[in-house]
Amino acid sequence: MGYDIERFVGYVNEGLLCSICRDVLEDPLQAPCEHAFCTACIHGWLVHHSNCPEDRQVIDVSLLRPLYRYMKNDLNRLQLHCRNREYGCEMVCSLESIDRHERECEYSQIPCSNAGCTVQIERRNLDGHLAVCEYRSRECPNGCGYTILSAEDTQHNCVAELRTELELLRSEMICRVEEAKHEMESRLDSQRRHMVQKESILQNEIEELKSQMSRMMSDVRSLMAAERQHRQELEQAELEKREL
Repeated sequence: MGYDIERFVGYVNEGLLCSICRDVLEDPLQAPCEHAFCTACIHGWLVHHSNCPEDRQVIDVSLLRPLYRYMKNDLNRLQLHCRNREYGCEMVCSLESIDRHERECEYSQIPCSNAGCTVQIERRNLDGHLAVCEYRSRECPNGCGYTILSAEDTQHNCVAELRTELELLRSEMICRVEEAKHEMESRLDSQRRHMVQKESILQNEIEELKSQMSRMMSDVRSLMAAERQHRQELEQAELEKREL
């Protein structure tokens, strides 16, 4: 659907009206026959028809194109009243900027942001409503710290609420202690496995060193025996030399 023509100030060119709803074009598209339509209007029309509603020429969704630039510029320059005019807004602005204004208009009817409240209120009055809304959140006047969310909560029992809060804190603390305990046990197991693995490696290295030491001592003994044999042979040779 298009923009209600009654909202516009001054004359609106016939070419800027939707050929289906006869209101001012909204998000316009143009057929090859140059008739223009609101996007929602022409899409709805083509669900049940396959021709232009003005001249009955055959058209398809794939043939629709954006409005000519000069027509788009003329459309954007049109001046119209804010849709909240009936609530007191006197703003008149161009079609190009009307959406931005209406999103921020102080006279717009918006829902209360408090859960459970169904009141629709003007944006400019929202703060005043929130201050007195029966669904507003506020702390217990008795000082227990409980957040009152609705009128039904005003009769809550402070002692019961504090006891419930204490139980929740105790449960949370127990859970945290258990988590910390499991984490520490996991770390200790990991370190224990690492130490056992390290001890095994060191033990193997010690055994290897002992084996090497044993081989070295055997080699030393062999060398000493060879040296004694060599010395004896030299002494024998010296005696034979003297005898000669």
